[in-house]
Amino acid sequence: MKIVRFNQGQLGVVVDERHVVDITAVIGEDAGAWPPVAANRLIARFAELRPLIERALPHLPRLPLADVKLLTPVPWPNKVIAYPVNYHDHGREMQAGYRADVQGFFLKPASSLSGADEPVVLPNLPTREVHHEAELGIIIGKGGRGIRREDWQDHVFGYACLLDMVVRGREERVFRKAYDSFCPVGPWIATADEVGDPTHLSMKLWVNDEIRQDCNTRDLVLDIPGMVEMASAVMTLQPGDVIATGTPAGVGPVRDGDKVRIVIERVGEMTVDIVQGSDGATAVFDKPYTPDIIKQK
Repeated sequence: MKIVRFNQGQLGVVVDERHVVDITAVIGEDAGAWPPVAANRLIARFAELRPLIERALPHLPRLPLADVKLLTPVPWPNKVIAYPVNYHDHGREMQAGYRADVQGFFLKPASSLSGADEPVVLPNLPTREVHHEAELGIIIGKGGRGIRREDWQDHVFGYACLLDMVVRGREERVFRKAYDSFCPVGPWIATADEVGDPTHLSMKLWVNDEIRQDCNTRDLVLDIPGMVEMASAVMTLQPGDVIATGTPAGVGPVRDGDKVRIVIERVGEMTVDIVQGSDGATAVFDKPYTPDIIKQK
């Protein structure tokens, strides 16, 4: 099943390549409620709600996907967990002396989340570049603390395409990755049963017509079971939490007018517009960033 959030926060199921069905009322949710945690509740209660949804789908009107605005599927997760330098080739290109299996993770704010039909808004930072990072997003279904790696599948609800945008520099990582719209997730959540084995998924990213990133999740340094285990060793995972698995080699700058397309096998694809914004200036980024590394192939 493909779960989407669209328009004013309605929840839906994609029933074929061109149509979505609104299930908000079926599951007893209010799209306009604050805080926007309807998706979290759907995920937490999915085993209970899925039969109800499946019975209702044939009797509900179908909306053309082309006519709706796709938002981030879970706008209010308890946390977004991200693993840095989790592909060896990306570590080599950035000359990083560590990997995710010994470095651990960092957190991105929920306010950085955006959807497939929302643009990445570049901050007003004329001295800096903003780079794309293609990643697989893991959506937690069943919460827990101290999850054993052999039990990881019991805790994963599904998967999504994810872009971890970053202002290139040496300042605090979270600071450079925290801007609004710097974590597009979508276009939907493909449930775990639909994706199957996530350890051998092809992932590609283009900027306009140029392919920039091309990898497979089999090349992760810290694998998916290890990411769930490591995160839950430190924190209690909650339904709707998002894990960003890290990016492969090929990161690079984006500019106003670009289109960034990410495709992940059996998960989905989304194309996100890049637009220049007028906000976001801060004295922290006044000094131009002069890399002290040269990207390696």
